[in-house]
Amino acid sequence: MLDLEMVRRDFPILSRHVNGKPLVYLDNGASAQKPQVVIDAMSQAYSQEYANVHRGLHYLSNLATDNYERVRGIVAQFLGAARENEIILNSGATEGINMVAYGWAMPRMQAGDEIILSIMEHHANIVPWHFLRERQGVVIKWVDVDSTGALDPEKVLAAITPRTKLIAVTHCSNVLGTLVDVAAICAGARAYGVPVLVDGSQAAVHMPINVQQIGCDFYAVTGHKLYGPSGSGAIYVHQDRMAEMRPFMGGGDMIREVTRDTVIYNNPPMKFEAGTPGIVQTIGLGVALDYMTGLGMANIAAHEKQLRDYARTRLDGLNWITVQGTTPDKAPIFSFSMQGAAHAHDISTILDKKGVAVRAGQHCTGPLMASLGLNATCRASFGLYNTNAEVDVLIDALELAHDLLS
Repeated sequence: MLDLEMVRRDFPILSRHVNGKPLVYLDNGASAQKPQVVIDAMSQAYSQEYANVHRGLHYLSNLATDNYERVRGIVAQFLGAARENEIILNSGATEGINMVAYGWAMPRMQAGDEIILSIMEHHANIVPWHFLRERQGVVIKWVDVDSTGALDPEKVLAAITPRTKLIAVTHCSNVLGTLVDVAAICAGARAYGVPVLVDGSQAAVHMPINVQQIGCDFYAVTGHKLYGPSGSGAIYVHQDRMAEMRPFMGGGDMIREVTRDTVIYNNPPMKFEAGTPGIVQTIGLGVALDYMTGLGMANIAAHEKQLRDYARTRLDGLNWITVQGTTPDKAPIFSFSMQGAAHAHDISTILDKKGVAVRAGQHCTGPLMASLGLNATCRASFGLYNTNAEVDVLIDALELAHDLLS
C-alpha cells in the first residue's frame, strides 16, 4: 500500500494554493506533476553534469552519456522489453507514432491498404495515419465501442482484410478510461500477420506493463504523463519491425559515415535517434520511472483502483452528471457532462475557483466526441498522489457549479 502522506510530500507543487484554495490537481491525464527527485536530478544534470552525449572524450561528456544511456535500460525494464536496443528514446508518444508512420508504414503501404483504428484514439494516433491517407491513398477503418465505452477485441479482429497492414490502438482511453485488451488483439492479429501499434500514453502510468506478454510490435509512452519531464518519452519497437524501418529523421548520431555520395547509418536504435537529444529531460524520465518502480506499480494500481471506485460512487450520486465511459475495470479517468446548458468550460472555470484543476474540451479525440454527440466534456483524471478527500472537494465544487449554472 502507498503511504499517501509521504507520497504527497514528494511533490512540492501539491502544497500550493490556487485562488486561495488548496490545489486539487485532477488533470493528470493531460500531464502529471513531478516529484522532487526528478526536479533535483534535472537540476544536478544541468548544474554539475551537463555536456553533449556520445562521441565525447572528456569526463563530462562520458558522464552525461552514461546517465543518458542508462535510461534506455530503465525504460526497457519498465516496459518488460527483452532487449534494451528495442527502446528508442524520443520526445514522447507523438514523435514515436510519427516515426512508425514515416519510417515503417509509408515505405510499406500502397493505395488501398488499410489501417485499423478504434474510435477512442487520441489525435496523436490518428493524424499520422491521415498523412498516409492523404499522400498514399491508405484507407482508415474505424472500430466503434459499445455503450459503456468497451472495445471488443473480436470487433477489431473482424475488421481485418487481406489489405490490412496495421492495427493502431490505445491501451487506455484518455477520455473514457476504457482499458483495452491489447494482448487479445495482438494475439489475433498475429495469426493474420498484421502488426499492432499500441499507444500506451495513458495506460503505462496506471498499471504494470509487459510488452512481451502483450505481444505488440510497437508500444509508445510519454514521459510527462509518467511524472517525468515534458519533452521526454520512448517507444518500444520489436527487433523484427526495427529491422524493417528506414530512418525518420536525419542528422548527427544516427549516422556512422557521411560522404558526398553516400550515407552509412548507425546501428539501431541509434539509427532512429537523430540530432542532440533531450539529454536532461531523458535523465529526468529515468528518475521518474525509478520513482514509480520504487513505489511499486502494483501498489499504485491498487491505490488508484480504490480511488476510481470511490470517485465513481460519489459521481453516481449526482443525478445531473453524466459520465462518459462506464466499464467496471476502467482507469481512474472520468469525463462528464452536466445536464442543462452548462458548458464544460464554464464548469471547469467554477471548479478552478475552488482550487480544482480539471481539463475541459475535446481532449484531442474529435472522432470519439463526434460519435458521442458531444462538443466538449470536463475530465477529472486521477494520479498516484490523489486522495478520497480530493474526490470530496471535486464533488462539492460540482454541486456549486450545478447551483450556479442550472
